[in-house]
Amino acid sequence: MFKKILVPIDPAEPAFADDAIAKASRLSSDYGAAIHLLAICPEVQSFVASQLPEGFQDAELTETRNMLAGVAERMGLDDGKVTTEAQIGYVDNAVIEVAQDCGADLIVMTSHKPGFSTYFIGSHAAHIVRHAPCSVMVLRGE
Repeated sequence: MFKKILVPIDPAEPAFADDAIAKASRLSSDYGAAIHLLAICPEVQSFVASQLPEGFQDAELTETRNMLAGVAERMGLDDGKVTTEAQIGYVDNAVIEVAQDCGADLIVMTSHKPGFSTYFIGSHAAHIVRHAPCSVMVLRGE
């Protein structure tokens, strides 16, 4: 049923994706699907970047790649079943683009329960659900 599952992980809050990772692992076992773990580090505006240490974004990407490698290892799936990717950008657009580029047929992600502000502004999950090129499974976090 599924061949490629994309799991976006917030590098600032990786444990929040635990339910999505567990669900993707089960789906991978059931259907033989490959999993692509994705973390997007937010782009730092130039006026903020000037106040950060030299190489901040590079260090953030390295730390995020290491975190993803640890998540992939803990999943315990066969070699080659899990790939990882970390990049800098805007979460909504990057998830949609990576889903297209990697040929994902399912995105599994967690989302915070909606609050007052998300009814007017929208959330990452809502944007991804509306614009994704494939099915999206949204799991509600605590």
